Amino acid sequence: MVEAPPSAVPGTSRPYAAVGALLAFSVAAFCYVAMETLPIGLLELIAEDMHVSISDGGLLVTGYALTVVLVSVPLAHVTRGIPRRLLMGTLLAVLVIATVVSATAHDYAVLLTARVVVALTQALFWAVVAPAAAAMFPPHIRGRVTSVVFAGASLGPMLGVPAGTWLGQQLGWRAAFYALAGLAFVAFVAVVVVMPKAPVAESHAATGSSPSRGRYWMVIATTALSVAGLFTVFTYTTVFLTDVTGIAPAAIGLMLLIRGVADFAGIAAGGVVSDRNQRLAVTGPVVLLAASLFGMFAFARTPVPTVAMLAVSGFAMGALTTGLQNRVMTVAPGSTDMASAGNSAAYNVGIAAGSLLGAGILPAFGTRGTALAGGLIAALALAVTAAEPLVAGRLLDRKSWTRAEAPRPE
Repeated sequence: MVEAPPSAVPGTSRPYAAVGALLAFSVAAFCYVAMETLPIGLLELIAEDMHVSISDGGLLVTGYALTVVLVSVPLAHVTRGIPRRLLMGTLLAVLVIATVVSATAHDYAVLLTARVVVALTQALFWAVVAPAAAAMFPPHIRGRVTSVVFAGASLGPMLGVPAGTWLGQQLGWRAAFYALAGLAFVAFVAVVVVMPKAPVAESHAATGSSPSRGRYWMVIATTALSVAGLFTVFTYTTVFLTDVTGIAPAAIGLMLLIRGVADFAGIAAGGVVSDRNQRLAVTGPVVLLAASLFGMFAFARTPVPTVAMLAVSGFAMGALTTGLQNRVMTVAPGSTDMASAGNSAAYNVGIAAGSLLGAGILPAFGTRGTALAGGLIAALALAVTAAEPLVAGRLLDRKSWTRAEAPRPE
């Protein structure tokens, strides 16, 4: 998917070491996303073992996401001077230790605290991983480099959660956490051994190549609205497919797997397109996302087109995730770490807002109404990204209009 970086890129005199580090980042991304979502499949087992209610067990996911939203930007600011290899190694070491503590916890408060610690490291990981990965490779393949990292994240819920759930059902929920800790340890060792030492501050990935404060905030708004539109529906996908579309509960796993495969394909496609045309890499997926959500509303009672629209939504979000991250690193008005932290926070705000909106729509308009509401929010995201050249260039960012319209060659 990516080519080995030439030795001309600072710190990459061992080009295949950079590829190894990139793959380690992808594995780490898998571990983080799997760790965040693993309790979903093991919730009943954990709640029973810890002698807490299901709602209390749900805090293991809610508290995790809230932590990521609150600390992403502050942690990125505090750690901006730490060498990337040291920082990434430390984050993964803490991930391993906290995951082992989670597996050994016999008290709910200890388990919740361990997950909050992991969430702290995840918040910082998503702020620095894309710039750190991009710094090891030439600028013209930045989109494809980013897509490798996000591919690991995509596989987290698609493979990690089902595998962890199965393992937990066979050997107990703690076994799933131990397995995840072992995989995270592999990523930790790889980063410490092979990641180049070059600081990001000396690379092309340290700051935006075409910095524009106005365009950056338009991208942040597109992220939050797109994700909110998706999660207004996606949070209640199981209920939508069973109660509205009439799909048998036993087939839901397969439906979600189809969507997950489409998401993975979207990430790969988004990386290629983003290296060639950033505007298309953002606008195209938002169009697909809005169309797929409206399609789910229109065809809600017909299984085949509904599942097709579900798959399209997965492809669109996968492609959009890569496109938005690459766009953030281009228009970042300052440090790309700080800009990426803001984008990560916006993503999680979108998840929370979409889930809450969907919960409010359910009693008033039914499950089918979540698809219509999600489509309308995605359409608003499309309006924002379509207006970016005019609003960001002419109104919000007059001083950097020239730089925003004519990016520096990379």
